[in-house]
Amino acid sequence: MSTIAFIETSEGKVKKSSLEALCYAHALGKPVTALVLGPADESDLKSLGNYGAQKVLHANDARLGQGVLQAYASVLAQAMKDENADVLILANSSLATTAAAKVAVKLKASFASNVTELPDTSNGFVVRKSIYTGKAFSWVELKSDKKVIVIRKNAAELKETGGSAEIVSYSPTLTDADFNTTITGSEKATGDVLLPEAEIVVSGGRGLKGPEHWGLIEDLAKSLHAATGCSKPVSDMGWRPHHEHVGQTGIKVAPQLYIAVGISGAIQHLAGVNSSKCIVVINKDAEAPFFKAADYGIVGDAFDVLPKLTEAIKQSK
Repeated sequence: MSTIAFIETSEGKVKKSSLEALCYAHALGKPVTALVLGPADESDLKSLGNYGAQKVLHANDARLGQGVLQAYASVLAQAMKDENADVLILANSSLATTAAAKVAVKLKASFASNVTELPDTSNGFVVRKSIYTGKAFSWVELKSDKKVIVIRKNAAELKETGGSAEIVSYSPTLTDADFNTTITGSEKATGDVLLPEAEIVVSGGRGLKGPEHWGLIEDLAKSLHAATGCSKPVSDMGWRPHHEHVGQTGIKVAPQLYIAVGISGAIQHLAGVNSSKCIVVINKDAEAPFFKAADYGIVGDAFDVLPKLTEAIKQSK
């Protein structure tokens, strides 16, 4: 038996979160096959061996670059059978998590999402998963012969193995039914660093008082090579695009460092950031609820604090 790691790409480049999924798969101790769908950069495919893949299946069908869920699920299920794999590992995303659930139904497999660490196999196959928007954890035993696991960001350490992988062209059987969904349009996130992949995120709220002041957030983010985010009211008012909305109904992030500026800390926002390794809150209201969730807090006016913080970071470099 073997393990398959689904490798998600963006504009042909492998996502960092998928490398974490590959490292998680490698840590399970079985031979690992990486599965890549759609167009992909050849150098990125070769690099997958350095993160634990022994073989890379590349289904280079242009139709698979469109993100049609049913087609992804069909290919993943076929690959599980063709490779005699009993475990499928994916990194959490709007595409992968939904496709994973469909695969589990197709294969009658046990399914767990939001998994936060490697399984305990001392007595069965038990995984620890985040529940209640990260406020609690549960331990779930996966009893089926086949298992589909979706991991959260930072669930596996990104380790290079120094290995190499054989790249194999893969041609799964696809029918018109696999593409019975029509994508009429899409909005791609922009920026040097994208939210779901970012190690550092700087977010702003209504405390910035208007979109004309967002340069303070962008300057700090640029000095840290960070992604920018915002609270829901900010995106609702049109100050920032909706793909920057961080929270329960927006993008859920788990960076190494999350900096919240002028955000009060409503529970819906906290639900989207509480997996962050370190949270820093900057707010002039010392009673802001966000301070209770913060690792570090600065009570002060963002218009005074941010320029000084940005300049200090630039000088430290």
